[in-house]
Amino acid sequence: MTNVNKVNLSETIKEFIRYLFVGGSAFLVDTLVLYITKTYMFNDLGKLGILIATASGFLIGLIYNYFLSIIFVFKKATDNIKGKQIKTFIVFATIGIIGLVLTELGMYFGITIFDSKYYIVVKVFVAVVVLLWNYIARKVLIFK
Repeated sequence: MTNVNKVNLSETIKEFIRYLFVGGSAFLVDTLVLYITKTYMFNDLGKLGILIATASGFLIGLIYNYFLSIIFVFKKATDNIKGKQIKTFIVFATIGIIGLVLTELGMYFGITIFDSKYYIVVKVFVAVVVLLWNYIARKVLIFK
């Protein structure tokens, strides 16, 4: 392995660790919004309320994640997207929307199989899959 490959691998690992931090904090924001909106706004809607609250949390988490990804995670790659912020956000949001579809499907099947009272536990497992999807897709399509 050449020095260039070692540096790139090392930088990618550091970047992924930063992404885990940002993704983890975005997950907390997302889950907090999910809990609050499910409990105080959509509680009477049953499973549908959980799915609506899931989407609410996901969208707030997406916006939070976007700004932190630009200033903290992919800061070296951000130079490549200067002047393309709107296009970049559209791609970022599209990846996020695919992540939302994966989240909603995972939540639907999870609360159907296990029980809706375990929605937070299901959310944790679904979030791991979506975190990997988001990182790989954003790394490949936006922050090359």
